[in-house]
Amino acid sequence: MPTERQIAANRANGRRSRGPTSLHGKARAGRNSYRHGLTGPDSSAGFLVQVEKLAHRLAGNNQSAIVRKFARVVAEADLELARVRRVKAALIERASALGGLVPPKHFRSMMQEVRWCQAMDLWFRGLRSSRPPQPAPINPLASMPVAAPGRSAEACCRMLTELIRLDRYANRAFTRRDRAIRELVKAMTG
Repeated sequence: MPTERQIAANRANGRRSRGPTSLHGKARAGRNSYRHGLTGPDSSAGFLVQVEKLAHRLAGNNQSAIVRKFARVVAEADLELARVRRVKAALIERASALGGLVPPKHFRSMMQEVRWCQAMDLWFRGLRSSRPPQPAPINPLASMPVAAPGRSAEACCRMLTELIRLDRYANRAFTRRDRAIRELVKAMTG
């Protein structure tokens, strides 16, 4: 039995963890699910054809509507897993080619950027005789290994947080597929 103190602590923790409260934070959080394009099922004609082909291979000559239904669910989940794998591979390829997801920076710190902006302001107002030099982009590929295995490993390390976020979609598809396979086996044998 929880004590009054535990109940009060739970309520206090619950009040603190309700997500963002500002309009900007709510808008940003509302777009989280669209980041990778994996939120909704693929409903293109090509995808539906692939689902039907795979479902037919899974169900075989069984004409039962229940077996066909579960075979379609298994096929959809399997193709969803393939789609997640393609997105993961594309992220790693992008990091290997470009050094990361974000464009290259021009300043090593925020203070460097502020000083450059101040110098530009002085130059625009005529209080500085020469224009400050344009900042050169910092090359994120400079720290990437040249050899293929090391480059791929570094790309995976740089994309690790994004890859972990994609596991949510893969786990959802795994669960759907495994549940549907169990039901499919029951329907075929029972």
